[in-house]
Amino acid sequence: MAKPATKSRTAYVCSECGADHTKWQGQCAECGAWNTLSEFVVQPANPAAKAGVAASRRSSWAGKADAPAVTPLKDVRHAEDNRVSTGIGELDRVLGGGLVHGAVVLVGGDPGIGKSTLLLQAVVKMASELPALYVTGEESLAQVAGRGARLGLPLDGVHALAETGIERILEHAAVMQPRLIVADSVQTLWTEELSAAPGSVSQVRESAARLVRYAKETGTAVFLVGHVTKEGGIAGPRVLEHMVDAVLYFEGESGSRFRVLRAFKNRFGAVNELGVFAMGDKGLREVPNPSAIFLSGSERPQPGSCVMVTREGTRPLLVEVQALVDASPLSNPRRVAVGMEGNRLAMLLAVLHRHGGVGVGDQDVFVNIVGGIRVQETAADLPVLLSVLSSLRDRPLAERTIAFGEVGLSGEIRPVPNGEERLKEAATHGFKRAIVPKANAPKSGRIGELEVVAVERLAEALDAARD
Repeated sequence: MAKPATKSRTAYVCSECGADHTKWQGQCAECGAWNTLSEFVVQPANPAAKAGVAASRRSSWAGKADAPAVTPLKDVRHAEDNRVSTGIGELDRVLGGGLVHGAVVLVGGDPGIGKSTLLLQAVVKMASELPALYVTGEESLAQVAGRGARLGLPLDGVHALAETGIERILEHAAVMQPRLIVADSVQTLWTEELSAAPGSVSQVRESAARLVRYAKETGTAVFLVGHVTKEGGIAGPRVLEHMVDAVLYFEGESGSRFRVLRAFKNRFGAVNELGVFAMGDKGLREVPNPSAIFLSGSERPQPGSCVMVTREGTRPLLVEVQALVDASPLSNPRRVAVGMEGNRLAMLLAVLHRHGGVGVGDQDVFVNIVGGIRVQETAADLPVLLSVLSSLRDRPLAERTIAFGEVGLSGEIRPVPNGEERLKEAATHGFKRAIVPKANAPKSGRIGELEVVAVERLAEALDAARD
């Protein structure tokens, strides 16, 4: 009599230590962590079946040229990334030049920021080249069609499906054979093999894994919409970001119509690439000159303000750094940084005191990067200190002045990458004077009408700012 097929079993795995449990419980018996068990389906191995398959493979591959073998990488044939434009230039920029066939892209962001709107616009623009399937698990088809009508989008050639079961989604995809799938959102998907609720760690992981497997086997591009937690990360298991090819975050200040799309992971392009959009009554519109929205509209320079040239991905951006220095009523003055790391601000203020002779120990210091941009590179060091000095002395910097450069602990001004591109961007926007590290300054001392002041020490930079 034939033995019954080995069935899969359900296991509960601790996310902290990886211990396997036969049933769910509040506390892991191995490491003692609470609420860390997640449900997973385990397919047990059949030793007899594995041995039979291995033997049959060895016999079938014997003497054949297509038998699997270890191959030198230099002999492996590979094709260049086959990209297709999404029809949205800023989205193409963040993706690295377009959407790669078979790529899986995870798009996260706060509720209502425009994730679904952006992807619906992209699907409509790409429908003529790529048959698309828009899968919605949060809205009805009438709501999706209504949004498209409000945005004035031509919905010809766009197919939609209101479904959350991953098995049925893949069945429809096998029949329709789309080249692009949008799943909105991955937290609503579920598989029949797990009893956990949709949105749980195990359901998100398994559903995403099946879509990734389908994308790689068929060459279908997939967009996954992801919810974010209150901490700002994408909800679900951390492995979700490892499974996909690109992770994009949609950011924007509440009350502002501008949105920033940033790449935090991209196997096919630059990381930290930036795309800027403006939300309007017809959806998201590309911003061709993003530097303009990050600069003050004031006609005259104001105390505590300094313009810097930062670099996001391959794009140089002009950003305004504002500082407010005021006498503190507290015994421990406040140090507040918005858009940059707070510990770095404290370090820069110490360097300003030690090597610049300017003390703010009894002052509250507030620093803000205008426009909701978060600057993570060290090129912001010098502009931050110049804006702090300007606010402390209540004297604005010279009109149409920019600055960038890293400040070392010994007071030296260190160069930053792509200095020439930053200076050209400043010259394009009509700036007349630049205070930069000596190693980033051109030999001629000018780029067009932009006068470049090269400095090596913090004291030199402070003197140049007073001129």
